[in-house]
Amino acid sequence: MAGMSITLIGVLLFAIAEYWGSEGEPFDVLAVSMKDAKVENRQELPLGYAYASALVHIADTLLNKPGGFLANDMFPPGVLEDNMPNWEYGALTALRDGTSALRNHIARAQSQSKEDPDLAKAEPMFYFDHKSWQLPSSESEYSKGIEAMERYRDRLRKKVGPPPSDTSNEAQFYSRADNLRQYLEILEKRLGSLSNRLSASASGASPGTPSATAPPPASGKPGEVLPVIPAFEESRVVAKTSWWYIDDIFFEARGYCWATIHILRAVEFDFRDILGNKTALVSLQAIIRELEEGQADYLSPVILNGGGFGLFANYSLTLANYIARANAATIDLRNLLQQG
Repeated sequence: MAGMSITLIGVLLFAIAEYWGSEGEPFDVLAVSMKDAKVENRQELPLGYAYASALVHIADTLLNKPGGFLANDMFPPGVLEDNMPNWEYGALTALRDGTSALRNHIARAQSQSKEDPDLAKAEPMFYFDHKSWQLPSSESEYSKGIEAMERYRDRLRKKVGPPPSDTSNEAQFYSRADNLRQYLEILEKRLGSLSNRLSASASGASPGTPSATAPPPASGKPGEVLPVIPAFEESRVVAKTSWWYIDDIFFEARGYCWATIHILRAVEFDFRDILGNKTALVSLQAIIRELEEGQADYLSPVILNGGGFGLFANYSLTLANYIARANAATIDLRNLLQQG
C-alpha cells in the first residue's frame, strides 16, 4: 500500500512538472496593446505604447504562466524542473535588454537628457537575482518592475489629445534610427553569443589565438631589434558542451528568442515611419521570421545531440542556424539604419 502511494505521488509530481514545463504561449502584441489602451484602432495607440506593453506582458508571462516563476523554487515539483528555469532566464535576459534600451536610449532625446523616473525604477527591478526565494523574492521585485513600466505606459497615453497645461510628467518615446540601432547592437551581440554556445554542442575547431611567445621574423637589418609579431596557431579545438548542459543552453536560447520576437513586433509598429523611410522593414521582418522558425515544436522528449550527418538530429545546431541567420539580418538592418 505504501509503495502504491509513493508511486501515485511520483506520477502526480511528474504530471505537474510536465504541465509547468510548457513554454510561454505567444501573444499578439498589438492586440494586447489595444486592449490595455482601450482603443479599437491600432492607429490610436500612442507612440511607444506597443513597446512598453510587450515588455509588460513578457514579464507578466514569466510570473503568471503555469507554475509561476520556477527559477527560484526550492521545493518539488518546481525544484525538479530543469528546462523551464533556463527558458525563463533567456526570456528574462531579453526583457532586461529591451528595458535597458528603453531607459537609456529610446526614452531620452539626448545623452544628457533626464531619464524617465519610472523606467529608472523598472530596469533595476528586472535585474534582480532570478534565483532569490527569500525576502525579497524575485517575483516581488519583478512585480514592482511591471508596475513601474505600467506607470510609464500610462503616461504615454496622456500625450494623446489636447496638450495638458503641465507637460513635465509626460513620458517620452523617440522612435529614431539611432535609438533603434542601440538596441540592435545589443541584440546582435546576444544572438551571436547564443549561436556560438549552441554550436558548441558539436566538437570542432576555430581559428587560433595569437601566441605571445612567437619569435620575431628573421628579416631585418643586422643588429636591428624587431618587434614580436604574434603568431597564430593552426587551430584550436573548441570544447564540446557537456551532455548535461546541452538542454540548458537550448532552452535559454528558446526563451530569449520567444521574448525578442514580441519586442521586435512592437518595434515594427512603433518604428514604422523610420523603417519605411529607410526600406528596412524587410530586414526586420526577416529577423522575426527566423526567430519564429526556431520556435517550432520538437518531437523528441529529450534534446537530441546527434552529430553531423548521423542518424539522429542535433537540435542545438538547428536552432543555432536560425539564430545565426537572424543575427545576419540584424547586422544588415543596423547597417541600413547607419547609412541614413
